[in-house]
Amino acid sequence: MTDLSTSYLGLALRNPLVASASPLSQGVDRVRALADAGVGAVVMYSLFEEEVHRDQLHDLMVTETHENAFGEAQSYFPSTAAQGGSGPESGGADRYLRLLEQAAVSVDVPVIASLNGSTPGGWVGFARSMQDAGAAAVELNVYFVPGDPHTSGRDVEDRHVEILQQVKAAVTVPVAVKLSPHFSSMGEMAMRLDRAGADGLVLFNRFLQPDVDPEQLVVTTSTGLSAPAEARLPRTWIAILHGHVTASLAATTGVDQAEDVAAYLLAGADVVMTASALLRHGLGHAAVLLDGLDEWMRRKGFGTLDELRGRLAVPVGVDHDAYERAGYVAALQQLRRTYGDPLGARS
Repeated sequence: MTDLSTSYLGLALRNPLVASASPLSQGVDRVRALADAGVGAVVMYSLFEEEVHRDQLHDLMVTETHENAFGEAQSYFPSTAAQGGSGPESGGADRYLRLLEQAAVSVDVPVIASLNGSTPGGWVGFARSMQDAGAAAVELNVYFVPGDPHTSGRDVEDRHVEILQQVKAAVTVPVAVKLSPHFSSMGEMAMRLDRAGADGLVLFNRFLQPDVDPEQLVVTTSTGLSAPAEARLPRTWIAILHGHVTASLAATTGVDQAEDVAAYLLAGADVVMTASALLRHGLGHAAVLLDGLDEWMRRKGFGTLDELRGRLAVPVGVDHDAYERAGYVAALQQLRRTYGDPLGARS
């Protein structure tokens, strides 16, 4: 009998499969269904910085409109989002808090709130409201795509660190940072966030990539479900970072079958997140992934996750640049053996 229990962000999980932020958590019944499907934790769908700002602006406008009324009239002010109001004036932020509070007491697995933004500011304080509503942790999704070509790489990195520090100052629960792979030195960025107090790193976020429709002459925007081939990049970086950061490492992107879960764990992931597989195959696929992982572990002789986690990570103490270069050269040599050397054919 294998033991699938693990730890993530200091939280005890019954298994390493985590439902990542997606429409699957937009309702208490949906969160309960995810927990019943067997996942070890649920990350709520993301609350966006813009929603928090919009609710804060609405509350301010309502308050200022009536600020000169006599004192007894204060009772007709609608409750603000931060106060947990539930009236008809409640906005998206308030609805998020109510759902989070109900979900946290409805399931026996950790419920992690997701906060999505791109600028430092007062919105990050909303993480405290998430904590107060029962979030076991906060996943900070810094979705910042610098469209200004004059923005330096260091400015982008500094913004991530500043937002993390502001959120950490607002809460006592663990905070994970969901990262994109688009940094000039991914490893150094991860270690900066680790030193700044990140309790976990989630690798990687998938940015929206607009496209061009040459027939309609328009720019299209859409996003699709991830595919297993996309797992190579996050798996590479998890293998590099394993043993070099104290933060937990969460894998996301490209999880479809049990073999994908096992590969991420071998690279060094503490947990493996998925949304695409559950959207594509249904919630029952969580049991398929977990049963498949259990069968694979028994077949390979592993009794616990600690016995296999990081077995194929980049060894600590090696020259990382030389290690990656050697892998690159080996891959090219494999290509030549498979497809031949077109240059050699001409000589």
